[in-house]
Amino acid sequence: MPREQFRLPDLGEGLPDAEIVRWLVAVGEPVTINQPIVEVETAKALVEVPSPLTGVLVVRHAEPGDTVEVGRPLITVDTDATAAADLGPVTRPDHGTDHGTDSPADGRTPVLVGYGPRASAGPSHTRPRQRTDENGQNRQQERNKPDGPAIRPDHAEHAERRSQPGVLAKPPVRKLARDLGIDLWRIAGTGPHGTISRADVEAARLPAREEPASRVRRIPVTGVRRATAAAMVTSAYTAPQVTEFVSVDVTEMMAARDRIAALPEFTGVKVTALLFVAQALLTAVQRHPMINSSWAEAVGDAPAQILIHEDVNLGIAVASPRGLVVPNIPRAQGMGLVALGHALHELTTAARAGKITPDSLRGGTITITNIGVFGIDIGTPILNPPEAAILALGAIRPTPWIHNGELAVRTVAQLALTFDHRIVDGELGARVLADIGAMLADPAVALAWS
Repeated sequence: MPREQFRLPDLGEGLPDAEIVRWLVAVGEPVTINQPIVEVETAKALVEVPSPLTGVLVVRHAEPGDTVEVGRPLITVDTDATAAADLGPVTRPDHGTDHGTDSPADGRTPVLVGYGPRASAGPSHTRPRQRTDENGQNRQQERNKPDGPAIRPDHAEHAERRSQPGVLAKPPVRKLARDLGIDLWRIAGTGPHGTISRADVEAARLPAREEPASRVRRIPVTGVRRATAAAMVTSAYTAPQVTEFVSVDVTEMMAARDRIAALPEFTGVKVTALLFVAQALLTAVQRHPMINSSWAEAVGDAPAQILIHEDVNLGIAVASPRGLVVPNIPRAQGMGLVALGHALHELTTAARAGKITPDSLRGGTITITNIGVFGIDIGTPILNPPEAAILALGAIRPTPWIHNGELAVRTVAQLALTFDHRIVDGELGARVLADIGAMLADPAVALAWS
């Protein structure tokens, strides 16, 4: 019976692995080319992976919650259409065991449309949860039954248990351990053959000393949150960052916004201050191209370089259901106000619905973050590496202001520009921020410079 394996492809920007969220096809069901078979979460986004094969799914090499590395087997498909109808129930093999065809005859990794190949899959394997049989036991050598549950913090003993085939525990016990943030490898079970019971897990959560247990909820750092954390640490400890601030009277701009929102070209689009800030930033980039750049570290004998990007891939920081994401509008410098308004609306709507694509998260060159929507006056934004600048828009409020020599209540916005001081000096940063402020204060200036 001809069988072919489909290995996890590179889902973009060299991401090393992906976590299985849910399967869309069950073992024994038919699959066709480009049919979505599994939903995975990468460090960038939630992605549906399509099948490159037609046949019947006979093996799923991972289960929800498992982390699969790029190049490792994802599914095995029986590609013999005549035998597909005769397939009975198929038992899922142990992780790390290859079945069927390893790869094409020419040695190339199978590649789906839209995903790039990975140069080397490396020696590592899928990192699965350990599975148990219907009696709650793994097929492994019996361990001596201890007198009672115990936590084993000793590193040598811990490593020794890690080298064994698996932990003996039923799925409900494993779920309880995950919910409580307890590592099953550190518990000696009291059940048959060392099986870990619910009582063992509950006993392990108790403090070693008679002290009140603290109420702590543990959240695994995975997917988008993990990628964001890594990027922010890199940003904070790599680029010397400087932030400049300005307050702007945007009374005239807000009045223009009301008139523009009534135009038929903006039907279905929520016209906000963010649109005008984005347009002003694009114009400022035209006037000061160095702000739309990034730093490239030295490689070998080649010195470090400053990369000035001709295209402005405008990133918009959005709070999505899976964490902070920064999708971008590619080549935004060529857009007029109407096209930019529609692009912003589509991008933010998709991001907030959790439907952003990996492609839209790649290649940003400069970013805007709108913290004013949360009622925050202003903050110090942190760079989105490797970009050289990020602009923050704060709250827009009625504020006492000197206007035409008299005290008046005006609509005032707060802006902050953070930049990489290796690339952008204080003067350039100040000129960019001043230009943005001037365009937001007077729509006529924005029209003259655009």
